[in-house]
Amino acid sequence: MGTDYIIPAQTRIGHVHLKVSDIEKSLAFYRDLLGFEVTTMYGSQAAFISAGGYHHHIGLNTWHSKGAPQAPVYGVGLYHTAIVYPTRKDLAVIFERLRKAKYPLTGASDHGVSEALYLDDPDGNGVELYWDRPKEFWPSKTDGSLDMYTKALDLDDLLKTLD
Repeated sequence: MGTDYIIPAQTRIGHVHLKVSDIEKSLAFYRDLLGFEVTTMYGSQAAFISAGGYHHHIGLNTWHSKGAPQAPVYGVGLYHTAIVYPTRKDLAVIFERLRKAKYPLTGASDHGVSEALYLDDPDGNGVELYWDRPKEFWPSKTDGSLDMYTKALDLDDLLKTLD
């Protein structure tokens, strides 16, 4: 295969489908805490959830994983699912919700192009909650490539957007 093909710019990731050990625990996290809506259930074996009425952004199933332990940290597989929020204020709202629920974060980073909160779902799957800065504010290197970095996110400043 040559390198002459470039995927169309409008292409998006449609959904992620996660193997989970317990549908109800996963729904308590994704639906009840993060606010996704259930679009359909496949009995007690699978749930499809979305934001804004899309057929599904996340599928959750126990078809091969009911009652299974968490995946090992050191091994191949999904690193995290990234959920993008439309504005910085929306990210602040979910951060405040997580704080009130005392749900632990595993990290909080400023990447220059985005600001992100990191946490794990009940099965240990990594979840990134973030918002993108407007493209015109993305940092770049002298050669024009992106200058993405990882710095500590100022959580107090993030919460100020709620005032």
